[in-house]
Amino acid sequence: MSASTKNLTEGEPWRLILFFTLPLIAGNIFQQLYAFVDTLIVGRILGVEALAAVGCTGPLLFLIMGFAMGTTSGLSIYTGQRFGAKDEKGVRQSAAACLLLTLAIAAVMTVLAYGLCRYLLLWMQTPPEIMDNAYAFISIIFGWLVVPFLLLMVTNIVRALGDSRMPTVILAFALTCNIILEPVFIMAFDWGVPGAAWAVVAAQSIGVAAAVFYIAKKVPALHIHAEDWHLTKKILWEHLRIGLPMGFQTSIIAIGAVILQVALNNLGPVAVASYAASQKVDSLALMPMMSFGMAMAAYTAQNYGARQYHRITEGVKKCIYMSVGFALVAGLFNAIFGPQLVGMFVTEEAEQVVEYGSMYLLVQGACYWVLALLFIFRSTLQGLGQSVVPTIAGVMELVMRAGAALILCEMWGFLGACWASPLAWIGSAIPLMIAYYWTRRSFRHKMVSIEG
Repeated sequence: MSASTKNLTEGEPWRLILFFTLPLIAGNIFQQLYAFVDTLIVGRILGVEALAAVGCTGPLLFLIMGFAMGTTSGLSIYTGQRFGAKDEKGVRQSAAACLLLTLAIAAVMTVLAYGLCRYLLLWMQTPPEIMDNAYAFISIIFGWLVVPFLLLMVTNIVRALGDSRMPTVILAFALTCNIILEPVFIMAFDWGVPGAAWAVVAAQSIGVAAAVFYIAKKVPALHIHAEDWHLTKKILWEHLRIGLPMGFQTSIIAIGAVILQVALNNLGPVAVASYAASQKVDSLALMPMMSFGMAMAAYTAQNYGARQYHRITEGVKKCIYMSVGFALVAGLFNAIFGPQLVGMFVTEEAEQVVEYGSMYLLVQGACYWVLALLFIFRSTLQGLGQSVVPTIAGVMELVMRAGAALILCEMWGFLGACWASPLAWIGSAIPLMIAYYWTRRSFRHKMVSIEG
């Protein structure tokens, strides 16, 4: 085993999960800090309408980029299982399959997303005063989808081999490039809102180049041989069987976010700007919980491949302690410092944005512990190769979030939007918890069979 890989099937589960998670937390927080800086630049320099224009594209970006994240993460689950089983050829073939499938899926998604983005913005009832900037921003991102798809694929596949540090370094490097390029493109080149999109594309391209260079130099387990390209339908199906449902799960969830954005657009630019600003803070807070979930997917996949079922249940228990503990602290932090955090994105005259944003952070933070459980149970089931129940949970999340958007926003205004995500988390977490504990019972029979 090279220094660039990590065996998660041996050692104390809580320690392995924690130290696998820490680089993920750092990378995800850095990514959100970039979004933080991006929103500061747009909101402070270009104004509230520009902030609303970029912010209202968030659900559409979540719809497509969430599909990319889910699919590439799902494709790499099989890689982790082969690595846990110490199947070197299987790992290389999996890497080849991941690359080919990612390129094919990215091509299809580019055609669909780029062709439909203006119609989707119109369907979302995007306010006319922000429509042009919103379209200019998102059409550039969607026209170059192959770049983020490749970046996510190469980092996920390295992570599946137990290395969470270097994918974090690569993403941090790309995001640093983004932070440097964005003010140059927006202010020095006077490209306005489109400059922010071009900065994203350029920085992600640099990240892909850095990841490929790292794999070529340091990860021999992923050096694909000529014979590894001879892929059977069975191998491709094993990847798609997990990858596509995980992508669709995220997209299903994102449809609820799109419906919620429609309701926010009807509440006006102040509500849109408030939601956009407070979501940046919220996203920063939930990154550690998401990171624990990502760690559980890799940990579970390797131990499932190694048939170490008892380690999976122990890992889930210890991860719950760590992630829920953080969730409670993060929720308290939001409640105390919410107004100051939201106030960073706007000028002193925008008092209503701060009021709405603080309300959003208070409601979200009170329910973070539910989200922590959701991430753990969903990622564990995905690491086991299960796709049906996580998809059902995604549908539940869609129904609850859309219901809040259509009913509660009409009744309570912006407060209804604040409750959309917590209700969606609860609706999704229930079937995931039931499925995990039902699956855990089957581990006992498998362990008896192995011992026998």
